[in-house]
Amino acid sequence: MRTALLIPACLLLTSSAWAADTGAITGRWTTEKAKSTVLIYRCGEKYCAKIEALKDPLYTDASEGPPGTPRVDSHNPEPSHRKRSLVGLQFMEGFTPAGDGKLANGTIYDPENGKTYRCTITLKDPHRLDVRGFIGISLFGRTTVWTR
Repeated sequence: MRTALLIPACLLLTSSAWAADTGAITGRWTTEKAKSTVLIYRCGEKYCAKIEALKDPLYTDASEGPPGTPRVDSHNPEPSHRKRSLVGLQFMEGFTPAGDGKLANGTIYDPENGKTYRCTITLKDPHRLDVRGFIGISLFGRTTVWTR
């Protein structure tokens, strides 16, 4: 009888611990070199992220865009998306819980080169998030650290 009660109790504790981890991942994060502020949030059953603010929201160099105008998604492979603002852009999507403070199976779009990569997000501590974008397998990728 004790065993029958112990198993559901353990499952309940495990699921509530993961909920706490996922809750710690959601919220505002600052990217490396403080280039932008990002918001990670639930989108349906999965998790997504969007750019909330940019360190340099306006073009200053004429070779990038008209000086004084907002930065846009100019490298997007889809021509119809090249005029959309980077502020507010949802650039991460499709993440699902993978245990131990990790979200996996998502994608991250890099507006600096217009490419989309597979991605995992790992909560290292309440103030540090490792974001790993990769092609194919995680071995062929790059990790950036986001902070709060």
